[in-house]
Amino acid sequence: MAIYVTGDTHRNLDTLKLGLFADKIPQLTKDDYVIICGDFGGVWAERTLEDDLKIFENLPFTVLFVDGNHENFWLLNSYPVTEWHGGKVHIIKPDIIHLMRGQVFELEGNTIFTFGGATSVDKAFRVEGESWWAKEMPSHEELDEAIANLKRYNNKVDYIITHSCGERALMYPPLRDRGRKFGLYPENHMLSYFEDIVKYKRWYFGHYHMDGRLNEKMTVLYNGIVPLGE
Repeated sequence: MAIYVTGDTHRNLDTLKLGLFADKIPQLTKDDYVIICGDFGGVWAERTLEDDLKIFENLPFTVLFVDGNHENFWLLNSYPVTEWHGGKVHIIKPDIIHLMRGQVFELEGNTIFTFGGATSVDKAFRVEGESWWAKEMPSHEELDEAIANLKRYNNKVDYIITHSCGERALMYPPLRDRGRKFGLYPENHMLSYFEDIVKYKRWYFGHYHMDGRLNEKMTVLYNGIVPLGE
């Protein structure tokens, strides 16, 4: 089993990378995972749901995702909560699984902490309940659950996967200029807390629509698809 990580897919707008990736590695099976760092977007509208998900179902690997800010949280949260590899999930399809906020998963000997959500910088141009949902922002209850789950692992995990990032990540090029443009939001402060208390090998996130290794521990992803640990 192999595990890879990539950036936002936005329903069907940025899924071409997944098909190209699958073509490059023909040995991939449903026992392999590609984790999307938020803005999955496949659970967006009831009337098109099955067609939207078909794109991901037709891939040869299993898709895991943390939520971003561009998700239909009403529809996403309508799925039953179940436990999978030690953490809470929404199983959208057997091969499409939402990794919920504040969870620690154990996959192939790796511990992976997940914390989705972020602020939509374009929400002024969206309609609440149709193209924007207030649940995009992590709650204090989700933060408390995350702290409790991390404590069970003595605040030490192998990998962190989020949609946005902590404040320090915004200080590194190439993200620095993008960070100045977008500014700081509550989730940046919240994620900085995890950076302070958690020991980890590598942190992956999306949201900023760029690819780059910021330092020896932080990677921002969009079109890139990298093996977990690189």
